[in-house]
Amino acid sequence: MSSEDDAGGEAPGGSFWEPGNYRRTVKRVDDGYRLCNDLISCFQERAKIEKNYAQQLTEWSRKWRTTVEKGPQYGTLEKAWHAFLTAADKLSEIHLAVRNHLAGKDSDKIKAWQKEAYHKQMIGGFKETKEAEDGFRKAQKPWVKKMKDVETSKKNYHAARKEEKTAHTRENHAKADSSVSQEQLRKLRDRVEKCTQEAEKCKDQYEKMLEELNRYNPRYMEDMEQVFEGCQEAERKRLCFFKEMLLNLHQHLNLSTNESFHALYRDLYQVIMAADNQEDLKWWRNTHGPGMAMNWPQFEEWSLESQRPITKKEKSGKMADDVTLTSILPARDGVVSQTPLQIRQRFSYQEEQNSLFCDSLRAPAHVNGGKEDISEWSDEDTPKKCLDANGQEEDIKVPGVRVRALYDYTGQESDELSFKAGEELMKISEEDEQGWCKGRLLTGQVGLYPANYVEKVGS
Repeated sequence: MSSEDDAGGEAPGGSFWEPGNYRRTVKRVDDGYRLCNDLISCFQERAKIEKNYAQQLTEWSRKWRTTVEKGPQYGTLEKAWHAFLTAADKLSEIHLAVRNHLAGKDSDKIKAWQKEAYHKQMIGGFKETKEAEDGFRKAQKPWVKKMKDVETSKKNYHAARKEEKTAHTRENHAKADSSVSQEQLRKLRDRVEKCTQEAEKCKDQYEKMLEELNRYNPRYMEDMEQVFEGCQEAERKRLCFFKEMLLNLHQHLNLSTNESFHALYRDLYQVIMAADNQEDLKWWRNTHGPGMAMNWPQFEEWSLESQRPITKKEKSGKMADDVTLTSILPARDGVVSQTPLQIRQRFSYQEEQNSLFCDSLRAPAHVNGGKEDISEWSDEDTPKKCLDANGQEEDIKVPGVRVRALYDYTGQESDELSFKAGEELMKISEEDEQGWCKGRLLTGQVGLYPANYVEKVGS
C-alpha cells in the first residue's frame, strides 16, 4: 500500500496495516515486562561479581598483611607495602557499595516501576496487553470486512474474465472447423457475449467494493494510529526508564568520578613516595648494626641493693626501658672517666627500678563470681606499696589506657606479649620510635606489643 511505502517499507512479516499484523505491537507490551526481569537479572549478576571481587581483595589483604608483618621487610618501605593492603581494603569497601546499589536500590526501583507499568489479570496476561489487542481489533474490524468484500469481488471478476477467454477460444476453433454447423457457431457466439456481459458486471462490482475500501482507508488509518500511539507512549516511558537505569549503572560502576577512589590511590602514591632508603638504612644501622648501643664492661662497686633478687616482671620492664651506656672515654691518667649520661644513669637507677617495679605490679584482678581472684599472684609479686624518691613507701598510682587487639599477635621474643583479636589489655607506656608499646594482659603479664595492632577502647 502507498501509505506503507511512505512510512518506510514493508516488514518481512507483512505491513502493519494488513489484518492481524498489529499483534507485533501488542506483543511488545509483554516483551517490555520480560525485559524488566532481564534488566534486574543483569544488575544482580554484576552485583555478585562486585561482591566476589570485594571479598577477594579483603582475603588478599589479610593474607599478605600477616606475611609482611612477620617478614623481613622493615622501615618506610614496609609502610609502603602495607599501604597497598590498606588501599585494597578501601577498594573492597567501594566495590561493596557498588554491589549494594546494584542488588538493592537499583533492582528495587526496577521492580517498583514494573509493578506500576504492568498489571496482571486474574485470567492471565496483562491489562495493558488486552487493552491494546481490543483497541486494534475494534479499529480494524470494519476495514477487514470491506477488504474481504474487495477480495470476493476481485475473485469473481477474474473468474468471469477467465470464462470469457475460454468462450472466445472455443468460438475461434469452431470457425476454423468446417464440420461445425452455423447453429453451433451461433450458440458459441451467444456464449461469448454472455460471458463478456458477466465480466463487465463483475468488474463494476469489484471497482465499487474497491472504491468503498479506499474511502474508508483514512478512517481506518486514523483509528489504528490512535491505538498505536497509545502503545508508543507506553513504550516511550519504558525506554526512558531503561535509559535512566543504565545511566545509574554507569554512575555506580564509573569509579573515575568517585572521590574516595581518587583519594585511595592518591594516598597510596604519597606513602610510596615517602619511602626513604636512606632512612631505612639508618634505622637498620642503629637497630641491628654498628649504631647499636653497647654496655661496655666497667668497674662496679658491691652494694646490698645489687644483691637483691630481681623478679621476672622487673626484668621485662627493665628490658623495655633500659638505657645502654656508650661514649666511654679514657681520662688523661688512664682511668676510664664517666660521661654525664653515665653519672645521671647511676644516680637515677634506683628510682627507675622502683618505678618499673611498680608498673609491673599494677594489673587488674580477675573477677570470679563477683570476687577478685588474685590467686595467680605471689606475695613477692603483689606489694601494696613502692618507694618514692625519698625512700618512703607510697600507694601504687600508675595510669593505664584500655586498648583492644585488632589482630592476632604471637610474641617473637620472651619480652613480647601474645594475644588474640578482640582481647583487651592495658597500655602502660607510650609508643616508642620503633612503634612498640608496653602493656599488661588481663592475666597480669607485662610485655611489649606492636602499637598498630590495637585500638583504644571506645574509639
